[in-house]
Amino acid sequence: MNPVNINQLWQFSQIPNIEESNFNKVLEKFFNLRIPGLTRENTQNALDGRLLDFDRPVILTIKTGTIRKEDIPGIDEVIERISCLKGRNSYTKEAIEHMRNKMGQDEVGYISFEDFNTRGLKGAINGQSDSKEDTWAIYAYNKGVHSEEEDESVETSRGGSHGVGKIASNAASDLNLMYFANCDAEGNQHLGGTVQLIEHTYHDQSYRSSGYFTDIEILGDNKTKFYPFKNTFHEVFEKKTRGLKIVIPYLRDEYNNEKEIIKSVCDSFFISILQQKLEVVVNDNNITSKTIKDYVENPDYYVQELGEMKNEFTPLYVSTYLNQEPRSLTVSDGVNDYQFNLYFHYDEAIPKGRMAIVRTIGMKIEDKKIKGNVNKPFNAVLIGGSAEDGYLKSLENESHTELSYEHIKDPKLQKRAKKFINNLSRGISSIIEEAIKKNNPTDGLMNTKDILYVVENQFKRDLSDSMATVKINKGKSLVKMTTDVPKKKKKSKGAIKPGEPKKINYVKRVNRQLTTDNDSDQEPQRDKYITHPDIVERLIIGNNEMVHFDFKESKEIKKEPSCNISLSIIDGMGVEYTDEFNLHENYSRVIDGTTGKVCKVENNIIKDVAITQGVSKLQLELKNNFNKALKFVYYIEV
Repeated sequence: MNPVNINQLWQFSQIPNIEESNFNKVLEKFFNLRIPGLTRENTQNALDGRLLDFDRPVILTIKTGTIRKEDIPGIDEVIERISCLKGRNSYTKEAIEHMRNKMGQDEVGYISFEDFNTRGLKGAINGQSDSKEDTWAIYAYNKGVHSEEEDESVETSRGGSHGVGKIASNAASDLNLMYFANCDAEGNQHLGGTVQLIEHTYHDQSYRSSGYFTDIEILGDNKTKFYPFKNTFHEVFEKKTRGLKIVIPYLRDEYNNEKEIIKSVCDSFFISILQQKLEVVVNDNNITSKTIKDYVENPDYYVQELGEMKNEFTPLYVSTYLNQEPRSLTVSDGVNDYQFNLYFHYDEAIPKGRMAIVRTIGMKIEDKKIKGNVNKPFNAVLIGGSAEDGYLKSLENESHTELSYEHIKDPKLQKRAKKFINNLSRGISSIIEEAIKKNNPTDGLMNTKDILYVVENQFKRDLSDSMATVKINKGKSLVKMTTDVPKKKKKSKGAIKPGEPKKINYVKRVNRQLTTDNDSDQEPQRDKYITHPDIVERLIIGNNEMVHFDFKESKEIKKEPSCNISLSIIDGMGVEYTDEFNLHENYSRVIDGTTGKVCKVENNIIKDVAITQGVSKLQLELKNNFNKALKFVYYIEV
């Protein structure tokens, strides 16, 4: 092998031959997580490095900006290495071409994460080391390993556990490049860095894929040892106070979005911020326990209409945590019982039910979907204690974004983990069902005296018409049965044969009439149709009734821009009562579900309901006297 070049700023380990021709697969994983993954990893690292027995919050400063290429330490060596890379499949060829297209820039974007009130990394002056005390060596030179705290309770509360999150910063760079500046308790300032390439040949020598920004000492007998550089570099890379600073040059365009950075901080760490464990400064934006609501309640950042919160739930979580008293929830894995605090909120207007599972450090693991309840109107936040935190940590995936059991190798532990996750869903499901029953009590007995009287009399008339009667003395009568068997009706021409599909008339024209339009001197003619039940979906939630009309199968209606809608009550026998239901007496407002506008109601008719792509929607706000047991038939005027 060639001798090591001690004059270089970047060190790659020599290998006899190239065996691996792909980029590290974890790069692609974190690239797909984008800004939330990057922000989550570096914020979590800052919280993990907090000063112990210190009652002030960790402060994390996130900055974006630009830097001249010549001010990036050792960049020419990185570019020279990238020029030597050879792709051996379509993915690596495309990735290498992308890198080369970015190398010619004279000024590049960067992002930095600098933490305060933190311990920083220890033992940098010892360089490459096997000591657990030297956290610099673990962070700087080891992949897939994270340092462990001596205090077990502190280690349990930490967010990091897999040791792969460090590569998230590399994934955010067009050149897979990152630096880290450190200032330790003694004030020692050092700069390190990593670059993730592929195995390559450089000056007729093969090298591993990972490069380290580090000094090197030749020990003899082909042995070397890495030592970090003292930090005398450009001010972007400075770290003069105790703690750690991550700098990522050649920032990918997908990551350079201040608004999304702020949102990702709020999404994952709203509990840390509300509990005053964390403050984050993103350029000129201060996110603290006092200001976080300025962001989560700002329509420029989050949807504020409750009915539209279908993908982002942070405003709901913050409201639930601040306004609901916690209740105790016990979840078992079959061996141990775990006690959680559950902040639970039920509101009929919430469109999607989610539960934030949060570690004691204040980091959200996931927006958990509860099986069979994803569309139920609830919101919840779940937080445990130390024992619960340790167990949740063992269930986290590498990205800290989901609880799972598949990665657990021990069959017994995996079975227990699966049982815990299932029991968690069952426990929340029972609370949701309890809330639904409480908020939707049964309506009680329905007064059916008049309807039954009408049905009974109609039945008597029908019976009398179909049978002959014979009068006997004392005014009594007997029914005379006939022995005549009715003749089978002839099959009409064009009738449906057995086995043929029956065509459904989704709408049937009732009449054609003049409808007065107060905004016009003319009285346009409208066709009035009665709807088939298959095209109408009706749902009552609390004090709101949702009605969905699907006119896609109706050539008469689907192309119209709008329609008028009226309705009549029908009883269990299908008898219609056309004048028994008054819209104004039963509904406080009628809202067009497509446009969000309040509909005009005149002469017991809902006017000008939009038809969009063959569909109309109504949201009707119920008055207290509304009978939820009523059934309707709907009429459409176009």
